[in-house]
Amino acid sequence: MGERPARLGILVVHNDPVPETEIRDMAVRGAPEAERASVHAARFECPRPQDGEYVGSAARALADSPDVRRGLDHLGQLGADNICLCFGSSSFFGGTAFDAEFVARAREHSGGVPVFTAAVAIAEALRATGVRRPLVVMPPWFTPPTFAATEKYLAEGGVEGVRIVQFELGPEWSGVERYNAFDEGARWVVRPDDVRTQVLAAFGGDVDGVLIPGSGMRAQGAVAALERELDVPVITANQAALWFGLRTSPVGQGMPTGSGRLFELLPAPRDTAGDGSGRP
Repeated sequence: MGERPARLGILVVHNDPVPETEIRDMAVRGAPEAERASVHAARFECPRPQDGEYVGSAARALADSPDVRRGLDHLGQLGADNICLCFGSSSFFGGTAFDAEFVARAREHSGGVPVFTAAVAIAEALRATGVRRPLVVMPPWFTPPTFAATEKYLAEGGVEGVRIVQFELGPEWSGVERYNAFDEGARWVVRPDDVRTQVLAAFGGDVDGVLIPGSGMRAQGAVAALERELDVPVITANQAALWFGLRTSPVGQGMPTGSGRLFELLPAPRDTAGDGSGRP
């Protein structure tokens, strides 16, 4: 086969435009053409009930759902090196047990291609950067049950404490239930400049980093400026997904530049455990 760039497969909610655009942009930024990782997306129907809050999915049921199963099969046949589930809320509600069960079942559908979740990537990114008390900036469509689930999940991964704030949309969204805001179009109106402004206003106290855990929240464009101004690591879900996918790729791969301190770290040993955990 010879040397080639890494290939990252991503599973994305059916109406989420953000992960593939942000991850692809980061993958090519600052990387020589011959080393630019390729990013390949498959979509699945979001399991959130109509006009209701999402409160989790059974791991095996999600992995076996027709869209997810088809996406895993197609990405495996395409030749992806690994596949990320860009749907952190499912992990937050299900905990690390969800991650383990989903990854094991998903690999049966991917033809043996390793699978990992965005939440696992986030947890590894926090560990790698030494962030233990992050300011967690929630997307405007997340609700209190998701706040609590996220905090619990991060605690399972060794985070000592979090301070949660929520990105605020403009007053024109006041009549929309938060859990409906994404489907009503809020995914298109979050701007990195506004993310930067709101994070700067909220930052302070005993925090040592910033975490933006929503794959569907367009925030990557704010990372470099925030790290310069706050002098702490800033981690987004999509940034973590690409970083983890590259560090666990079976092919040699340099890290892109210009997308945050996380990519400046030396990559950890590749995942020879084969379970998406990153364990050597």
